[in-house]
Amino acid sequence: MKTIQGGVTAPKGFKATGLNAGIKNNTKKDMAMIYSEKPCTVGGTFTTNKVKAAPVKWDQKVVYETKTAQAVVVNSGVANACTGEEGYGYCKDMAKEVAKLMKIPYETVLVASTGVIGKQLPMDIIKKGINMMPEKLGASLEDGRLAAEAIMTTDTVSKEVAVEVEISGKTVTIGGMCKGAGMIHPNMATMLCFITTDAVINSDLLLKATQNIVSDTFNMISVDGDTSTNDTVVVLANGMAENEAIKEGTGDYEEFHKGLYYVLEELSKKIAGDGEGATCLFEVDAINAKTKEQAKILSKSVVTSSLTKAAIFGHDANWGRILCAMGYSAADFDPEIVDIYFESAAGKLKIVENGCATDYSEEFATKILSEKHVKAILDVKQGDAKATAYGCDLTFDYVKINADYRS
Repeated sequence: MKTIQGGVTAPKGFKATGLNAGIKNNTKKDMAMIYSEKPCTVGGTFTTNKVKAAPVKWDQKVVYETKTAQAVVVNSGVANACTGEEGYGYCKDMAKEVAKLMKIPYETVLVASTGVIGKQLPMDIIKKGINMMPEKLGASLEDGRLAAEAIMTTDTVSKEVAVEVEISGKTVTIGGMCKGAGMIHPNMATMLCFITTDAVINSDLLLKATQNIVSDTFNMISVDGDTSTNDTVVVLANGMAENEAIKEGTGDYEEFHKGLYYVLEELSKKIAGDGEGATCLFEVDAINAKTKEQAKILSKSVVTSSLTKAAIFGHDANWGRILCAMGYSAADFDPEIVDIYFESAAGKLKIVENGCATDYSEEFATKILSEKHVKAILDVKQGDAKATAYGCDLTFDYVKINADYRS
């Protein structure tokens, strides 16, 4: 596997763009489009929030029923959530507008929205934006970057990843972009992720791979514990790498799975590290657990603890908050044999051994916790299972951002 530059335009046959249509009433880009020269098989996973935005319902029909997609249109600024039949109708209108311009079936157009909940889409502006994009579509890395920028809301940076893998003697490329900084606690934030690949793989297997990987990547991140109404991850495969069709249980599938896993994991970390107001990426590794499920519960309980996140912001090695979060997680473990470490580019330090504090240096602990990527390691000492959760510190700016989000 080889990491390369780019995002959704890295694989063969994909074009993209992003522009300012005027939804946000400023100069920021607020609409994006992805288009494949050939129809794609498609996989995806979506929010488990019972309140699902209209685009989520539309895309579920495309992924689970049509099983073919060729374009994606995204708007930023208005989430089209809690908008009733009118909002769902607007999804269809957006898809039909794209379909008319690109000469493809409207049932193969995926739609996504992000922004303020409860407002209807300004369809005059949306349609104007859609009509501006086809002539701007391009296959360059810059075109992909424009799309990645256009889907941002409170994100401070655009988020892209791409890799190449070898499958049946062919180079297969997997690229992706995502957005998310707040309302992030996916249970498949407002979290949107779009992956493209030129691999030959059928929709059922692509769906299975996507859902399996999301369980260990996007579903293991949290910024603020709020599961959005719009969380969406979709993967489009147009087959233009011309590899032999990937089959489950083969070496080719393992290589593809490895590449897709890397892209989704890296995008997950980019979201967690760019959490609203965050100053660092906070990683929690639960190791030597009885089961993977136990490790997931423990690691995610710690990464979502507000008190722990605040301590990380303050560079305070307050390990009691970590052990406490493990204790209320509902996971079955023995707190009296747990070891806890802090680790970063500054070094590694054991702060708890068998449930009690070690004679560690507070000064060294503070140095470790002052880095941009901080890791807590929870050694449960009950087995060989492990899991990793990603989050960020909790800062003053998080409250400021969300206190005036609509203004």
